[in-house]
Amino acid sequence: MSEIVVYELDQPAATRPTPGTPSGAERPVRRVHAAPAAPGTPGTTGPRTLCGKDTFAMETVTDWKPSEHPGGPWYPAEHASVVCSDCDAVMEI
Repeated sequence: MSEIVVYELDQPAATRPTPGTPSGAERPVRRVHAAPAAPGTPGTTGPRTLCGKDTFAMETVTDWKPSEHPGGPWYPAEHASVVCSDCDAVMEI
């Protein structure tokens, strides 16, 4: 399975992003989910995460691919505390 990591972000902050600020940096990550790739388009997130949440409003993590980190976690280590437990359970299988 080709999985994609997506961030469920908190509501937008009232502040405006500054130039050079990474996308999503002004919006804290609420939860990290795993999602399958859309059928026929491996680089595109499918419509639902592995736990069943809609991915429409989520941000795809572009600098992290689980397959590039064999033996490591499927999510970026800096977000270990906010990993979705349901997605994590599916990824462990």
